[in-house]
Amino acid sequence: MTIGDISPKKERKSRRSKHVVDEKAPLLPKRQDEAGGYDEFNGASFTGAVFNLSTTIVGAGIMALPATMKVLGLILGIAMIVFMAFLTDASIEFLLRFSRAGKSTSYGGLMGDAFGKYGRIFLQVCVLVNNIGVLIVYMIIIGDVLSGTSSSGVHHAGVLEGWLGEHWWNGRTFVLIVTTLGIFSPLACFKRIDSLRFTSALSVALAVVFLVITVGIAIIKLISGTVMMPRLLPDVTDLTSFWKLFTTVPVLVTAYICHYNVHSIDNELEDSTQIRPVVRTALALCSTVYIMTSFFGFLLFGDATMDDVLANFDTNLGIPYSSLLNDAVRVSYAAHLMLVFPIVFYPLRLNMDGLLFPYSRPLAQSNTRFACITAGLIAVIFLGANFIPSIWDAFQFTGATAAVCLGFIFPAAVTLRNHHFIATKKDKMLALFMIVLAVFSNAVAIYSDAYSLFKKNSGAGPRA
Repeated sequence: MTIGDISPKKERKSRRSKHVVDEKAPLLPKRQDEAGGYDEFNGASFTGAVFNLSTTIVGAGIMALPATMKVLGLILGIAMIVFMAFLTDASIEFLLRFSRAGKSTSYGGLMGDAFGKYGRIFLQVCVLVNNIGVLIVYMIIIGDVLSGTSSSGVHHAGVLEGWLGEHWWNGRTFVLIVTTLGIFSPLACFKRIDSLRFTSALSVALAVVFLVITVGIAIIKLISGTVMMPRLLPDVTDLTSFWKLFTTVPVLVTAYICHYNVHSIDNELEDSTQIRPVVRTALALCSTVYIMTSFFGFLLFGDATMDDVLANFDTNLGIPYSSLLNDAVRVSYAAHLMLVFPIVFYPLRLNMDGLLFPYSRPLAQSNTRFACITAGLIAVIFLGANFIPSIWDAFQFTGATAAVCLGFIFPAAVTLRNHHFIATKKDKMLALFMIVLAVFSNAVAIYSDAYSLFKKNSGAGPRA
């Protein structure tokens, strides 16, 4: 069989036996029947796949986890992190099992197999909404960290302003232009997700740097006796504090969302049977990082832990070299997000292409289409982060909805649809639980965001 042959195979197992062919030989099918734009490159390593999936998981959400410990307490909080890792593993297993049954090589292809054309389109729209929102938020955070931000008339200096003073060339817009042209654009030009394995490894390493600094500071303050033992259980005294427990659900439910990249990583693996160990290794690695960040972040700041723990590193930590450590945390985090950007951008581009050109040849074969979609999406993200002040508020609503659909509602719906009659009764019960949890999480997130927005606007009052 040549690489150009795309006849159906009974089973996708080891791909080591593929023939070596000339570089100019066709690597792809001539039609893009599925949304993924499946590229038949099969040389990705286990380690590279783990780093790519881990980077997809560990984005900006890691900074919100210590605040969940403040609400839930350490025991319940850590138990919930572990529980969500197992639930995410189950939802990804649903995706892979039904993809194998329907010979689907993309998430969109799986939804199309189960629910037809409109199922595939709905999936692609959710990926667009979720990933564009996530990337705009990443760009906003990077701008805040490097160039500072102003809130309620108070200016919080960025790292570059603190080091070099306030100049036009370290202003927010110019810094983001340089970052977009010098980092985002080159990394977004890779046609294979496996090409990002080294930047993904560095991204995970930078997340570990943040963790190591946090652990080090917490241990120093623990030895000196300046931190208290954190609360182990939630402090529930009335109905209000009871309902507050549920505000942590959206953060935990979306902590492991990576489903839109699973098929791309699976397609490029040299041995497709490795995808389950890849998923479990990545989830174990990210769970460890999440648990340690939550534990030591809450240990360090206690009840003063903010919703975004990065904001706690904008103050005096009460130890030597506090300012230097604060800057190290903020810079490592900004660099981490810069390297997460291309991993989240990759499925965004594939699904945009699948939505606009569902019957064209695969995206990797068309340089013109690839370049136009890449440039257009980066421009939209840049403009959204710089010139639409209320866009963060908008994506608080849409992002939560799209994320839970991608992570739990769609895999569960495919299982309940059971198009290939392979779901067990246990699978269906678990799928039903996923849908109930996801809908509840979404309702809580929307109510919480709407209440916070209303409170912020009413608190501002009329201006004189």
